[in-house]
Amino acid sequence: MRLRIFTEPQQGASYATLRRVATTAEALGFDAFFRSDHLMKMGPGDGLPGPTDSWATLAGLAAETSSIRLGTLVTAATFRLPGPLAIAVAQVDDMSGGRVELGIGTGWYEAEHRAYGVPFPPLKERFDRLEEQLAIITGLWETPLGEKFSFDGTYYQVADSPALPKPVQRPRPPVIIGGGGRRRTPALAARYADEFNANFVSVADAGAQFGRVRDACRAAGRDPESMTYTVAHTVCCGKDDAELRRRAAAIGRDVAALRDNGIAGTPSEVADKIGEYAEAGASTVYLQVLDLADLDQLELIAAEVLPQV
Repeated sequence: MRLRIFTEPQQGASYATLRRVATTAEALGFDAFFRSDHLMKMGPGDGLPGPTDSWATLAGLAAETSSIRLGTLVTAATFRLPGPLAIAVAQVDDMSGGRVELGIGTGWYEAEHRAYGVPFPPLKERFDRLEEQLAIITGLWETPLGEKFSFDGTYYQVADSPALPKPVQRPRPPVIIGGGGRRRTPALAARYADEFNANFVSVADAGAQFGRVRDACRAAGRDPESMTYTVAHTVCCGKDDAELRRRAAAIGRDVAALRDNGIAGTPSEVADKIGEYAEAGASTVYLQVLDLADLDQLELIAAEVLPQV
């Protein structure tokens, strides 16, 4: 089981804070550092100093880390055009020596689109745009050197692109698709994704969604075992009940609710919950860390959870 650190910097984090978390995660032996791609905070708090761009952040971290993998969970297709996004991700992949992964989705938080002047089309159109973006991004990366790439879609057209630059990872960096949709999401994953992520759902629901993705792979003529199945959940870990309560209070959460709807408890309890997701088919867990100042929690998980999983 691989454990990855997943952050939500729109809630209030500078680049320096993210760098500190990423370099600590690398030193402690976590598999990856991922961040969300949002333009505005959610819930209480002032969100200061304000949002940071996901790919600018990962570009900086590419130069300041050496082994940990880096990615988004997930980039909103509404925020960027597919061609420039393919260039940016390929460049960060080069800067990192081939350690980048692209999680991408439709975008869902309407308020942040309004706040920063980003169009927010209806859900069907967002899915249609995402599908075209996936075709273009993967097509640009996978086009052989010296050949050109074209695409004629409803929303995006690409004509005689030199399809450069190429990412370091060949044929391309891993693509991650996730969500709870029962039909279109599994179909998109089966066609374009290397990894499917079930986020913030119960063990039973994660297993059911993995099953839908496996069925979609078979329908598409793809081996379901060629897909990596992962989950993401809020983590709250304490060496004892007092520390657990303190950490839960720091992120404004109830311990009982975290145990029911997250990955929370003592190191043994956290390891047991991760084991339940492994039995449901997950090979990787993204641990959503909400208190980015609490590096001691990362040290506790690395010391007492990682060896168990």
